[in-house]
Amino acid sequence: MIYDNLKIFFQNVCKNMLTVNTILKTYCHFDIILIQEFPWSITHSISSLTYSEGKVLVRAPHHPNWLSFTKPSVTQLDFLRVLAYINIRLSSFHFSLHRDIINHRDILVISFFTNNICSFIINIYSDTSHSTLKYLKDTEVNINNLLIMTSDFNIRD
Repeated sequence: MIYDNLKIFFQNVCKNMLTVNTILKTYCHFDIILIQEFPWSITHSISSLTYSEGKVLVRAPHHPNWLSFTKPSVTQLDFLRVLAYINIRLSSFHFSLHRDIINHRDILVISFFTNNICSFIINIYSDTSHSTLKYLKDTEVNINNLLIMTSDFNIRD
C-alpha cells in the first residue's frame, strides 16, 4: 500500500523563491511537498482590452517534475498561502483539489485514490492572529481517511 512508503515534506518557505526552487530540484525523493507562505511570481503580461499595458499573470513556482495544487487567488492582493506539489510519478493516483469540503484561502484539501480508496491530505497556514485555527474550531467537517494534516500553525511554545 502507498501509505507505508509515502514520503511527505512540509515547510514554511517565508515567500522565498530560492528556497522553493531548491526544494523542487533537490527533494525529488519525496512524493508530496506541502508548502506554506509560498512566493507568487509574475510570469508575463497578457493582452487585455481593459488595461493598455496588459494584465499581469501571477502564479506559483513551477517545476516539470511536480504537479502543483493551489486554489486561484480571488484578487491580486489576496494571495493564498498554501500549496502542494505532487511528484509526477504519483499522477496515476488522480489527485484532486477539494474546495467543496473546505473553501478557505489558507486551507488546502486534496484527495487521491489508491486501491479504490479515497484518502485526503490537508495543508494549513495559520497567521499570527490564528484566523485559520479559529475557522477550523468553528467549522464542522467530517473527512474520512485523512492521511495527514500539517501546517505552520504560528503557535509559539
